[in-house]
Amino acid sequence: MNSIDDFNLDTRALSVFLAVLDERSVSAAAVRLGVSQSAVSHTLDRLRHTLGDPLFVKAGRGITPTRYAIQTGPHIRHLLDELRGLSLGPPFTPERAEFTFTIAANDYQRDLLLPAFARILREQAPGIELHIIPSGIPTPDMLRKDLCDLIISPHPPPANDIMQQRLLDDRMTVFHDASQREAPLDLEDYLHSRHISIIFNTGARLGLDESLEAQGIRRNAPVTVSNFSGLPAFLRGTALLATAPARLHGGILREFAASPLPVPIKPFTLFMLWHQRHQKDPGHRWIRQQLLTIANKMDA
Repeated sequence: MNSIDDFNLDTRALSVFLAVLDERSVSAAAVRLGVSQSAVSHTLDRLRHTLGDPLFVKAGRGITPTRYAIQTGPHIRHLLDELRGLSLGPPFTPERAEFTFTIAANDYQRDLLLPAFARILREQAPGIELHIIPSGIPTPDMLRKDLCDLIISPHPPPANDIMQQRLLDDRMTVFHDASQREAPLDLEDYLHSRHISIIFNTGARLGLDESLEAQGIRRNAPVTVSNFSGLPAFLRGTALLATAPARLHGGILREFAASPLPVPIKPFTLFMLWHQRHQKDPGHRWIRQQLLTIANKMDA
């Protein structure tokens, strides 16, 4: 057998060895691995030279592993499992973790999902500090430059290095103070009403207004605020209408009546977004799974 300095092994070669050991066939191993038979045979020849053992010998119309191959198989399988584990980083234990995690989210996403997440951190990972910043209309650089670790937004930026995962869907709904007026009867009533709308700090308008204008429709909005949290104070005691995500009816807009939007607007999706360098980070993965679990419970 050659000394360890002469070893010419890699995970792909060891995977070939295990495939042949499992299948007892070069052709079957090639099919399983999606490579040619000659590639498998070439790899076996290299392994035989490196390990100093035939590994597999002919037996009738097939092949059979040598004693060395049988005895070495479990060790190689364990070694590959260990090597794969390296790509996941050190083990993550929530109760022992200590770091700050920054999430960018506007007030709607923040209030909808993150209080429940903060409770999970208090109970399971008290050493993780949660920092929340506004997302506005997110850009890839927010994640590339580590301005935040994760974004929750209905506006995933188009970038190949930004990963995304659906959290939940929502739809726009019309809210009003039932003590001051009735729900709008139809589109004409909706458009003749006065509205309170959103213009974000970045200057971006509510996506609803852009969708309506694409249909040649413009709302009369004498009042605008910079986020959804500003709606209740201006809606209360007035005949104004506010069009906002339906899930806010269970939160800051719970005191107001809700009615369907009399315009065909598609539901929207909230995504969580992160940079690809965090894809396999165990702590990041744990946090993403907690957020996904919270969202799934809302959809249940």
